[in-house]
Amino acid sequence: MRPSSHYLTCAGRQIHYTLWGASNPETVIAWHGLARTGRDMDELAESLSDRWRVICPDTIGRGLSQWSPDPTGEYQLAFYARIAAELMDRLEIAQAHWVGTSMGGAIGTVCAGGLAQPQLAGRIRSLVLNDNAPRLAQPAIERIRQYAGNPPAFDTVTELEAFFRQVYKPYGWLSDAQWRRLTETSTRRLPDGRVTPHYDPAMVRQFIDHPNDYELWTHYDAIRVPVLCLRGAESDLVLPDATEEMLRRGPGALGLAKVVEIPGCGHAPALNVPEQLRLVRGFIDAAAG
Repeated sequence: MRPSSHYLTCAGRQIHYTLWGASNPETVIAWHGLARTGRDMDELAESLSDRWRVICPDTIGRGLSQWSPDPTGEYQLAFYARIAAELMDRLEIAQAHWVGTSMGGAIGTVCAGGLAQPQLAGRIRSLVLNDNAPRLAQPAIERIRQYAGNPPAFDTVTELEAFFRQVYKPYGWLSDAQWRRLTETSTRRLPDGRVTPHYDPAMVRQFIDHPNDYELWTHYDAIRVPVLCLRGAESDLVLPDATEEMLRRGPGALGLAKVVEIPGCGHAPALNVPEQLRLVRGFIDAAAG
């Protein structure tokens, strides 16, 4: 099965998303990480598409979605959550399960808590946080900000793929075909003919203009649905003290949160191998009943 490609205006900006399992009545929203695109979710979406309609958006400023004319005001979690809320409304999604990698998990936390977007209260039925937590390690944020804020440019796509293989080595194992697809779905050509990652470098202003954007305990504490946190065992962004606290408060205090460490991965597991796909599928199926 292959996805279909769609565009939708949300919060006044054109958002691109891919759609898998279009005829299925129940929905999963799969949201990518900071400097990535929705196509990172291909393996996960395909594995779920026998039962679920799976929607994989490109965040504003990434992939095929519009770049923001107001980076300070729009490259932040509150605006991303507004986009998500309007996307659900425009697509008439009454309820959905949410899988989010890194930033995508943070957006899901804001949406599931229902504080920033009250119209979403009760509409996120479960939440998978792929190497994301309500508190992130500041040194890792600085590392990500440095490489994402200064994207390199190369003469050839092959050179860009070599860069991706190095910087995303913590994703764990990917096949050669998966590395090639990751590269080809996140490449744009500059006016001088060189190629560079397919995102707006201004999106890292989030860390400058909204330095506390990823402090999400207030949103996490408001969540009342099952939460699965997949922590890369070698992650420098999500540390064990954060996941331990997740189990003590919010949905964790209600017995609704679970943390699973993914061996052989740092930040963040690629959600592309059978073991990881089974974990996510089993959690969503159980939450759906």
